[in-house]
Amino acid sequence: MKTAPPKNIDEYIAGFPRDVQEILQEIRVNIKKAAPDAEEAIKYQVPTFVLNGNLVHFAAFQKHIGFYPTPSAIQEFKDELSSYESAKGSVQFPLDMSVPFSLIRKIVKFRVMETRAKMAARKKKK
Repeated sequence: MKTAPPKNIDEYIAGFPRDVQEILQEIRVNIKKAAPDAEEAIKYQVPTFVLNGNLVHFAAFQKHIGFYPTPSAIQEFKDELSSYESAKGSVQFPLDMSVPFSLIRKIVKFRVMETRAKMAARKKKK
């Protein structure tokens, strides 16, 4: 039987074991601190923070937390992310290691600055 996709981040987090819920809540708190103006949403069936478009996504899997801050952020923090499995726009934080919450905050702050710079550039063109 297929379950309905979560309606919000609380529902998403509630679908995981307690230890994973705690990690997901801590990621959520850190994103909120780094991007207080961003709004929460569920997009692609995963938690998403939106600030004039998608800012970051995160998701839990059996053995890792996926964090999706866009290719530009992965490139910007490639040295700090080098010990983690990553792809063009994503990084995996294994559940058997501590999650680098301070790095997540730094990446989100970078994404906020990047988003605001793009918004300012669009306004200038008008």
